[in-house]
Amino acid sequence: MRVEGDVLVYVTGYRVVACTGKIGPCHDKLTFLFSLESLSHIMKLLKSLFLLIVPGIIFSAALYLRLKVAIPETWQPLLTLFPYLAAISGLFLGWRFNRPRVFWVIALLIVVERALTLTTPFGREYLLLVAPLLVLLNLVFYSWRSERGVFTVHGLLRLLVFLFQSGCVALLYFTRARDVMAWLNHQLLPGALIEVLPFPQITVLIMILSLIALLFRFYKRPEPLEGSFCWTLVAVVSGFWWPEHFAFWGGVAALLLTIALIEGSFNLAFHDELTGLPARRAMNEFLLKVGRRYTLAMVDVDHFKKVNDTHGHDVGDQVLRMVATCLRRVSGGGRAYRYGGEEFAVIFPSKDLEKALPHLEELRETISHAGFIVRGRKRSKQKQTQKKNSGKATLQVTVSIGVATRDDKNTTPQQLIKAADQALYEAKKGGRNQVCTS
Repeated sequence: MRVEGDVLVYVTGYRVVACTGKIGPCHDKLTFLFSLESLSHIMKLLKSLFLLIVPGIIFSAALYLRLKVAIPETWQPLLTLFPYLAAISGLFLGWRFNRPRVFWVIALLIVVERALTLTTPFGREYLLLVAPLLVLLNLVFYSWRSERGVFTVHGLLRLLVFLFQSGCVALLYFTRARDVMAWLNHQLLPGALIEVLPFPQITVLIMILSLIALLFRFYKRPEPLEGSFCWTLVAVVSGFWWPEHFAFWGGVAALLLTIALIEGSFNLAFHDELTGLPARRAMNEFLLKVGRRYTLAMVDVDHFKKVNDTHGHDVGDQVLRMVATCLRRVSGGGRAYRYGGEEFAVIFPSKDLEKALPHLEELRETISHAGFIVRGRKRSKQKQTQKKNSGKATLQVTVSIGVATRDDKNTTPQQLIKAADQALYEAKKGGRNQVCTS
């Protein structure tokens, strides 16, 4: 981010986006813009922390329940049933919502739990040394993989990798179990403090590296499922710490993944991935509870098809993000939504047409005064040193806005949207870059 004149410039990867509006004197204007940017970063940070705190609270509650609460005998059957219910729910939702990462992690935990339960005492000792390494490494592997379906070619490949690992563990058990156990128990740091843990030092090292990898993944992609993977690792480690309760901790891990899966699916349904704005379904939900007095505006990007045809869909996506940024900061208590395509909607609760119009006019001017500079994705160092002669393509982005307010003529949300669309058509017909009312 930098300031050029009166324009706050955002550097977004391979192009520059500048967005500003009429705010006042230059000094006050820059202070206001920087404060908005700082507030945006703070809110993003808090949202990311929230995605880590929620599964952490669930894990802490499970830990307190297991260590501090004396569970009555009448509740024991429910506690015994919990891991199976959590695992079945996670497997079903992982398949149904096309989240193979959740599906295969839970499947792996089920296999490990069954192996620990059914094997011999020596086999159990062997598994408690080998399984933590494989489970943690697979957890990191799955967290970094993309979602490509459960019953697909990619899903079959993951199944083959899973079977190959199981075969190797079984082969080593029947041929060189004691050698493997001796190697895993080898001390890397004699006399280190980590010897107090009930794990070999190699396993502790893998735990630390795996947690760092998962936290880095969450940093790069702060989403509910990525945050739950971090606490799933902690739950799995707890299961190997108290192997007699591995089923319980496996159920906690499955519960964390299932809750994150549901939350992520909710975000996909109610939020637009491209712009970050609430989606059309969220708008429809809000219109059911907004009350009897409100104003609705339909906002459409002018000549958007021409932008896509001339500069490509990547630039078109950046234009939509820029417009969404301005919409998100609309004044007057307006709530912005991505309606579809290049069309957005803004709802002003408890405001009539007269009170909403100044805010929409200010929004239109903010977008029309924005500077959007297109630069190529690949720029040589020579071109970077010759900025003045590089030849920048500048787009002027404008929007047309149609507004309608709830009255005796337009009583339902559908009627109001239709009236705002008609006013938007008049704005387009009248030359674009203007606000028209129904």
